[in-house]
Amino acid sequence: MAAETESTEASIAEAVPCDEFRRFADFVPLMMWRSDIEGAAVHHNECWLDFTGRSREDELGHGWRRGLHPDDFDRHAALVQEAFASRSPYSIEFRLRRHDGAYRWLLNNARPLTENGTFQGYLGSCFDITDRKRAEEHAEHALVEKEALLAEVYHRVRNNLQVMVSLIGLYGRAAPPPCRGSFEALGQRVRAIALVQQHLHEAPHIASIDLRDYLHRLASGLGQLRRAGRISVAVGGSGTSLVEPRTANALGMIVAEVVAECLDATADSVSCTIAITIDAQAGAPVRLTIVSGGDQPGAHATDVPNLGPRLVAAYAAQAEIAVRGTGTQADPMELQLPEALVHPSE
Repeated sequence: MAAETESTEASIAEAVPCDEFRRFADFVPLMMWRSDIEGAAVHHNECWLDFTGRSREDELGHGWRRGLHPDDFDRHAALVQEAFASRSPYSIEFRLRRHDGAYRWLLNNARPLTENGTFQGYLGSCFDITDRKRAEEHAEHALVEKEALLAEVYHRVRNNLQVMVSLIGLYGRAAPPPCRGSFEALGQRVRAIALVQQHLHEAPHIASIDLRDYLHRLASGLGQLRRAGRISVAVGGSGTSLVEPRTANALGMIVAEVVAECLDATADSVSCTIAITIDAQAGAPVRLTIVSGGDQPGAHATDVPNLGPRLVAAYAAQAEIAVRGTGTQADPMELQLPEALVHPSE
């Protein structure tokens, strides 16, 4: 719309004599100006003069620049000089002092005028965008405060989880031998929760998390979480998507639980493998397939409660993720995510 307005203004200015253009411009309900071939102002319309509270004579030439905010003066001069040198249209935001002394943000759009192929100067129009700029600044400030709050929450959660892991370890070592496997499994899950929170916090954009990148980083951490080298987590498939934090958190907890179940169900000498396949196609729901197993299917670790299916179902319900299957080779776990923004593979 602004581009169409500029084009119309330029066409009118080229089609009518200067005096007629000035009379026309004074009736236009937006701030307008015109310069000569050297960049000096030769006209400001009534709307401009009403805004600044200055006379037309005061604004002529470069007099209007006395109303520019000092912090915008050099930036404005440099951009205008570059545009004049190339005879190209330009757009710039700057602050101009209003008649009441307040500085207001203006969006200035300008384009060159020609007559019979000869450059005649520039025609420009200005829109007050102060409210928009304030909204942007407020949003930016709110984002900084949100990030600071999230960082504080994350550190508090991490510290509390570390205390929980220590307490579980103390109780586990004091418990009867038949119960120690359950305490170890519980400690493993709490450490996994801490790891999931860490990778959520480290995501480049917490509001929309890249699924493939997040799972890659989480997989690397889970592989080192207990008895490094014993577990391998691989992420494959096609495409990726941007997901909300609650979806990423639920997925992280599900993957962590699958890893924990594999470790709990096999002896320490058995290597566990987890394969995660992403299927992210434009126009279709994002699906993940998870398959886990050990290289010695018959080997089992100390018996611990098998809470995996119930925990996975609870995590999935929190983020409205549809889940089926147990995650074995014979019965792969299939997850369907709520609507997400899909990106093709690179």
